[in-house]
Amino acid sequence: MTRFLAGLLIGVLVIFPLAVYLYVKLGFLSLATTARPLPFEEFLAHTALRESVGTAKEAKSPLEVSEQNLLAGAKEYREHCAMCHGLPGQGKTKIAGGMFPTPPQLLEGREMVTDDPEGSTYWKITNGIRLSGMPRFDSLTETERWQITMLLKQADKLPATVQTAVRQPLMGPQ
Repeated sequence: MTRFLAGLLIGVLVIFPLAVYLYVKLGFLSLATTARPLPFEEFLAHTALRESVGTAKEAKSPLEVSEQNLLAGAKEYREHCAMCHGLPGQGKTKIAGGMFPTPPQLLEGREMVTDDPEGSTYWKITNGIRLSGMPRFDSLTETERWQITMLLKQADKLPATVQTAVRQPLMGPQ
């Protein structure tokens, strides 16, 4: 039994790390955005994100849902988020097409976050998401971050004026 435990310990502490090191060092781990995800990569990323957000998902917006706040959220979204997360009816930008993982198109389709807790969306905007290309936007004011959160939460029921604002084509390089 002692030999078995010693072998197991050597395997866990020496052989497994060595095998991982060689896998990476010999070029089998591609970091290209076109490479397939590793086994369990998506599971680990989603689990880690869920645990990182933690109880922050329970936070509620201090702002009133209003056309003024939604328009302000649309302005901030267009300026800071649309380059990666797109605008309704406009398809993915060239930048978004080259990212891995592909950023979700947050204002239309199956990728909308209208059913996500607003505290979770606010946390992601504030902190960013490591290894995903999602930067943190803590340079925006708290109000601006809540306005973007509000826009995304209400994306499936935006007033006509806000829909018009978010549907305007992006200007400049995409």
